[in-house]
Amino acid sequence: MRFDLTDLRLFLNVHETGSITAGAQRTHMTLASASERIRGMEGALGVALLVRAHRGVEPTPAGRTLAHHARVVLAQIDRMRGELDHYGHGLKGHVRVLCNTTAFSEYLPPVLADFLRDHPNVSVDLEERTSLEIADALRAGACDIGVLADSADLHGLYTRTFRHDPLTLVVPRGHALARRQSLKLEEVADEDFIGLVEGSALQAHLAHHARRAGKALSYRVRLRDFDAVCRMVGQGVGVAIVPRVAAVRLGRSAGVQRVALSDEWATRDLVLCVRDALPAYAAELVDYALRDAPLTSPRADAACADGRVQTTTRKRPPPG
Repeated sequence: MRFDLTDLRLFLNVHETGSITAGAQRTHMTLASASERIRGMEGALGVALLVRAHRGVEPTPAGRTLAHHARVVLAQIDRMRGELDHYGHGLKGHVRVLCNTTAFSEYLPPVLADFLRDHPNVSVDLEERTSLEIADALRAGACDIGVLADSADLHGLYTRTFRHDPLTLVVPRGHALARRQSLKLEEVADEDFIGLVEGSALQAHLAHHARRAGKALSYRVRLRDFDAVCRMVGQGVGVAIVPRVAAVRLGRSAGVQRVALSDEWATRDLVLCVRDALPAYAAELVDYALRDAPLTSPRADAACADGRVQTTTRKRPPPG
């Protein structure tokens, strides 16, 4: 049995995308070449690795085992490259980051701009996911760094507070709700909403909490970013729930007013999480991301005061 690193990278990409076509594209390989390599791996092992169906592929038990070991091997190679990069400049590093909507649109772009400018030999794969998906991906070893809401299950992950990130309702200036100091989602669930496009991590988060309150939000239009959402609200088309940082940034120009949400889930922090020690270049990205991080988390401090936070759940990131 002889698998090279390209075989392992290809299989892992196919496993993560659920498609040989998509996995081949991510590996910069033709579909024919990718299919041949996977058949060769199955032939060498004498066992099927994938179950092929009309809508994609699913790993067999042997395929899941191979994916696990492929992650371990490729992660070790990345660590080796990162450490050797200190002795020369010919090796390139790659960091995979998963983040929620707010981190993706508001916080990480300037962090990544500074980091990539200072590290020309490193590339970053940034992808938006829901916080629950990010936590699961970290535990599965499917990404290096996650930036997610602290409401997710963080058990087994090393975490640091990244930014305070409360959600707020935005309404047009002069709207009847603008006179309220605060309100709950269930009080405004019957309003016409402006939201982000389907698949947005924030929209999935809001839909989850609306369902828990026995409500379903009605959207008049879905747009691609917070700028467009707030400007549509300012035109009197509807209301929206956005991160407070976006509402503050856009409030005057978009013509919207903020109303605080008193739901517990709306008062949240973003946390930066890793599972294991990182390659040197990935650990440096963590350092860049935490430069402007708050020193303490009010939610974490309150939790510690009544004993709800366990040291096995929230751990500080290990050294690279």
